[in-house]
Amino acid sequence: MEQRTLHNLEFDKVLGHLAGFAVSEAGAAACRSLAPFARAEEARAATEFFRQGQVWARYTAFRLRQFPPLTGMFEFVSAPANVLDLDDLWALRQVLGLAKELVDSIAEAPGGAVQWPLLQEAVNRYPWPGQCWSGLARCIGENGQIRDESSPELLLVRQDVRRIHQTCTRKVKEVVQTYNLLQYMQDEFLTLANDRYVLPLKSNFKGRVQGIIHDYSQTGETCYFEPMFLVDLNNELQELKQQEREEERRVLAYLSDLVRNQMDSVRSVHDLLVDVDVLLARCALAAAFDGCAIELSAETPLNLREARHPLLALSEKGALSVNLQLKPGQKALVISGGNAGGKTVCLKTIGLISLMAMSGLPVPVAQGSTLPLWTRLFAFIGDEQSIEGHVSTFTAQIRHLSSLWEQADANTLVILDEFGAGTDPAQGAALAQAVIDELLDKDVSIAAATHFPALKAYALSREKVRAASVLFDPNTKKPLYRLAYDQVGASQALDVAREHGMPEVVLRRAESYLLMDGEDTSALIDRLNSLAVSREKEIGDLHKERDKFRSKREKLEERFDRDREKLFGEIQSQAQGVLQDWKAGKVSHKVALKQLAKTREKLVKPEAVAAREPEAAPLAIEDVKPGQQLKYLPWGKTGLVEEVDGRRNRIKIDLSGVSMWVEGKDCAFLGEKTSGGDSSAARSGAMVRAQGNVALRLDLRGMRTDVALSELSRFLDKALLGSVLQVEIVHGRGTGALRKEVHRLLREFPAAADFRLAPEDMGGDGMTIVDFK
Repeated sequence: MEQRTLHNLEFDKVLGHLAGFAVSEAGAAACRSLAPFARAEEARAATEFFRQGQVWARYTAFRLRQFPPLTGMFEFVSAPANVLDLDDLWALRQVLGLAKELVDSIAEAPGGAVQWPLLQEAVNRYPWPGQCWSGLARCIGENGQIRDESSPELLLVRQDVRRIHQTCTRKVKEVVQTYNLLQYMQDEFLTLANDRYVLPLKSNFKGRVQGIIHDYSQTGETCYFEPMFLVDLNNELQELKQQEREEERRVLAYLSDLVRNQMDSVRSVHDLLVDVDVLLARCALAAAFDGCAIELSAETPLNLREARHPLLALSEKGALSVNLQLKPGQKALVISGGNAGGKTVCLKTIGLISLMAMSGLPVPVAQGSTLPLWTRLFAFIGDEQSIEGHVSTFTAQIRHLSSLWEQADANTLVILDEFGAGTDPAQGAALAQAVIDELLDKDVSIAAATHFPALKAYALSREKVRAASVLFDPNTKKPLYRLAYDQVGASQALDVAREHGMPEVVLRRAESYLLMDGEDTSALIDRLNSLAVSREKEIGDLHKERDKFRSKREKLEERFDRDREKLFGEIQSQAQGVLQDWKAGKVSHKVALKQLAKTREKLVKPEAVAAREPEAAPLAIEDVKPGQQLKYLPWGKTGLVEEVDGRRNRIKIDLSGVSMWVEGKDCAFLGEKTSGGDSSAARSGAMVRAQGNVALRLDLRGMRTDVALSELSRFLDKALLGSVLQVEIVHGRGTGALRKEVHRLLREFPAAADFRLAPEDMGGDGMTIVDFK
């Protein structure tokens, strides 16, 4: 992509905004160095990487913190004799620690391999410097200092240093108390001066005690005094300090060698952090102007819905949007209309969004927008004349256009802002038409703005070209910054001049010249503009109504779902309460069924009972057989027939685990009636239904007794709600303790009709079979 086009479209300003969202200097530099990809596959991959990064950023709790740049450190450590200092290694430890958090957040997130595979692939592409990270974590503490445990020699030396400190402290305390020196001291503490332990002595008492004065305070009232009894200890301390520095240098050299040996991995991890910093900056950019990734496809025409100029969207709240669209088969968009109406902004919007999309950046458009695959873009915008180069506006355009002629192909977009305006209007218009003709023959895409009447007529009549006009308010003559398609617009030069202070006498004379030349078509153009504005207003009102009804429908659906869930929850809760009372022996089987019927009558509205679905067939009680599937109309649910009471015109039906007697008039056939049968058929149907919803076997092996009994109680309740007639409980042989506890619980379970050990071929005394009433 040529630099002149990037400059004309202000792509560097977008990158400047992007860099502002980066948290590191290296990330900001990487943002500023972004450029459009030369190949469409690379642009698609970058766009998909951004989409997956957005999903990951919303999901993860990881937040990238600022990290130092390591480029200078990499250059320094590449020399074999160089040793990194503690600050460099501490910075590297911070970077690797942050990278480890990042890698863990990508790898450990549930579903990460499915939701963001490109991000996971990027992590796998960078080998982790395990030895270097382990060495840094072991030798450098969280406070940025070398740990005692870095080497055995360093540990011994520092232990001796601490011993010296304790000895000095003890000796000073003893001497001060023995000789009553506290009155001579400025403070009651031991301090260091020139790496030697000294006492802060009042200056007027410095001759009272034998020793060495090392320094004075700024006021001169305190002298830092080394008593003679500390001299030997301080000398020993100096030797230990020298040994400590030597051991620390050995540790730093060892860590520098680790970094040098794994330089490629360390550099890769740093690059990973920079890439993620740029990725999160892209996500922040998308959030700043409410943008999204755009689809790039060679098969789709230009379709930018609700597009905003990226720089305006970033700098202004509520920046106006515009639809920039071509129909299938069209390759050129020619925009006409008044000055200051937004023609150039439309061209720059197309160009800048194209550059951003080819760089893998989000763009400020609505979802569903598409963009052709343009790997080359040439923008002729603004005045490029040069006095020093003896180049006029027109010749500059011609020179640049001539240079691209051989490169232009089907993957090229050419933006022409008032091309040919710097010469005779008739010749300029003819040249512009010829340029567009030849570019179309090369299958080049074109976006142009013009004031030439001949080019406006050309846009309306030429195949593959679509005309558009910027709209003005019919009353105020102020621009609306919208486009009306398949029509042309007047230049509105006189109205714009009046708006910006041109004297009225000049404007009246200009109008008279127009009348003399017979070229005043403003009335017709104004009529077209008014019709387009009215149409846009009607479309906008329809969109508002559509959004209003859509919002109302969503609210009603949410309310319906909420009420339905509440109703079913109440039914299930009350049904389970009745079942618990029956299991506890508080009510009989018959009373429990009556209570379930009352629950239904209380919760179901009378008008709902009379509701019938159009597809439901009429029901005759004599045609209903156990095992059939029926529709229970008040609840709108399908249930399984368990029993039929023809005399009372009632049906016992199983609805999602709840068995209840219902009126025959409240049920309907689903369609074809299943063949009836005797009670064994009913049992078979019930068992099939139960098998579809409830597990018929529970394995308790390996559980503690209390956990096993809790699982067994829940299992029996679910089986009973599912109308299961028989279940199997696997407890294993072992010592028999678990079997005894299971049998004890079954004896106390009121719904268990009988239980027995399984036959030997099914598990023998390792499994118990339970029959329900």
